[in-house]
Amino acid sequence: MPKNTKVGDQEVQIDRRRKTDRRETKAKIREEVQEIQPPRRKQPRRRQIDPTTCEREYSDPEIQFMQAIDAYKRSSGRMFPTCSEVLEVIKNLGYVQLTSEKRSVLESIKDVESEMAEALPM
Repeated sequence: MPKNTKVGDQEVQIDRRRKTDRRETKAKIREEVQEIQPPRRKQPRRRQIDPTTCEREYSDPEIQFMQAIDAYKRSSGRMFPTCSEVLEVIKNLGYVQLTSEKRSVLESIKDVESEMAEALPM
């Protein structure tokens, strides 16, 4: 200390860069963690399960419909099909809209089948 200076008059320089670089320590920590833990495997996506009804048992026609919609989404590349596209998928599954005449014929066939089932002894 020079003779004419007082104790509180000296300039003090603080070098904040004396500490180690934090980026280096983070990289070292990451490397150590990777050595300890095995690499994460990508989980396959659960498809065809509605999260709101995941505990429900689906019927065969429901599963068939979900698979047809999923196949349509994959082939068209559209994740959200329009109503007309859904109707197209339903028609491709073989569903048709019956006229009133066809309905009455179908009901009469069912009536005849139930009468025959009652008449036949088991």
